[in-house]
Amino acid sequence: MKQKIIDSHIWESIFSSIHNGVIVVDRHKKILLINSSAKKLLQIENQHWEGKDIRELIPTTRLPYVLESETSSIGVKMNIAGRQCLVNRTPVYQNGELAGAISVLQDISEIEHYHSLFKQMETIIEFSTDGIYVVDKEGRTLMVNSAYEEITGFRREELIGNHMEDLVKKGYFDQSVSLLVLREKKRISILQKIGGKKDVIVTGNPVFDQQGEIEMVVTSVRDISHLIQMKAELKKAKSFFKMGHHRYTFSIDGSEEKMVFLSDSMKGIFEKVKQVAPYPTSVLLTGPSGVGKEVIANLIHHLSDRKDKPFIKINCGAIPEPLLESELFGYEKGAFTGARKEGKIGLLELADQGTIMLDEIGEMPLSLQVKLLRVLQEKQIQRIGSHQVKNLDIRIISATNQDVRKLISQGTFREDLYYRLQVVEIHIPPLAERPEDIEPLLDHFFSFYCKLYRINKSLSPDTKSILKHYHWPGNVRELKNLIESMIVSVPSQSIEPHDLPPHIDERPHTETSLTLKQRVEQFEKRIIGEAIQKHPSIRKAAEQLGVDHSTLVKKLKKWNMNLHQ
Repeated sequence: MKQKIIDSHIWESIFSSIHNGVIVVDRHKKILLINSSAKKLLQIENQHWEGKDIRELIPTTRLPYVLESETSSIGVKMNIAGRQCLVNRTPVYQNGELAGAISVLQDISEIEHYHSLFKQMETIIEFSTDGIYVVDKEGRTLMVNSAYEEITGFRREELIGNHMEDLVKKGYFDQSVSLLVLREKKRISILQKIGGKKDVIVTGNPVFDQQGEIEMVVTSVRDISHLIQMKAELKKAKSFFKMGHHRYTFSIDGSEEKMVFLSDSMKGIFEKVKQVAPYPTSVLLTGPSGVGKEVIANLIHHLSDRKDKPFIKINCGAIPEPLLESELFGYEKGAFTGARKEGKIGLLELADQGTIMLDEIGEMPLSLQVKLLRVLQEKQIQRIGSHQVKNLDIRIISATNQDVRKLISQGTFREDLYYRLQVVEIHIPPLAERPEDIEPLLDHFFSFYCKLYRINKSLSPDTKSILKHYHWPGNVRELKNLIESMIVSVPSQSIEPHDLPPHIDERPHTETSLTLKQRVEQFEKRIIGEAIQKHPSIRKAAEQLGVDHSTLVKKLKKWNMNLHQ
């Protein structure tokens, strides 16, 4: 459509109010009008260019071409005076004849700058380690970044364009912080569950326009799964620390707890331990009290691929029955009266990925035997008061000084549990059946305690001979305790036969100098000492001897014998 040129003062009045720059030339390329916006853009506010050739002002101008071809040029980018401009050019007509041309200049430098900033911000958002989720004022998803996709497992194509209410209904999230922000008009942080599985912390931030209305909501999303895991590990570590001060647990290793032997029977056991240790199979250790079942258990764990994982030990006979279940399985807060308000991790759960030793397994109540069997079968554990089941990977080493088959026939031990625990059975014979091990054990513990207490002492040949021929009813434990006792209690440098307890030195010449009463008392000490070594508690020793518990305690105090067997 052909346009007409009107009076220049009218043009100037119109164009002076336009934000864009306007330049008008006649058909001879002479400048007719330049508005104030164009002068400012061209930096010629104090100069007069009317009547001059446009090429003097803008050498690269395309207006001559527009005049010659009588064609318009729309949306061309051009650098003018160092500014990026968008230029529209069109010819103008008067009475059907070409009268000139008009050029409209739009400074887009700021637009380009903001566009560049937007692209930079978009890049920053895209590479943020926090998930970013943006919705508009209606609650519809505008954008999500890659971190959000990685954290949640959702693709942005599933989310963009969808309303938050619809996404909540479809189970993408359990609740929407964006909708809460739109309703409350303030910053809000909540714990959100993604897809019913993963926990994240989301913080919704409202973005307001100049009128104070929410324009959009920008939500940052942080995966706290690793924090929850770290919290669980910290809680687990604290539980391990508390175990060190718990009367039902003891140290995992000690330098005196080495496997010392010369006998063929112990050599066979050592070879069997090396064979089975690398495999996660259950092991049952049998043998009388004090033979070294715990030392064998330590060796099995040390030679396994779990040696750097937890090794938990618990004496099933030492813990009162009402507490044993909570010790083994743990409990949730408020599970029962007297429970810790924060709950407790059970020993089985603490041993996850590692090994647990259940000493005196024959003392475990039948009700707990059922639960332990379920753990072994399903490889899962459930705390008391909890509905959550946790997968469990543990190796169980059980130990007992009782005849488990006899317990099964008596109905006090489950046969199915026995076969689960007794995949590999290792029987450790009493010290009396392997006398060749006595001397190396004497040498080992004597050397160990001398170094430990920085004492230089020796065993006389006669004393050592007596100890080598003693029948050791308390086995290695009795031997170790006696050596420690003699090293710290005998004042002389050489330990002689007369320094030995009466029940150990049974040579006839030692008895001829004693009165009948002393000889009876000496015999009584020996019988009681053997009973104490054989039984895990003084009460059970008293039952075996057929005396009252208080009577036995009084005798032990009188003779200054150990009450803590």
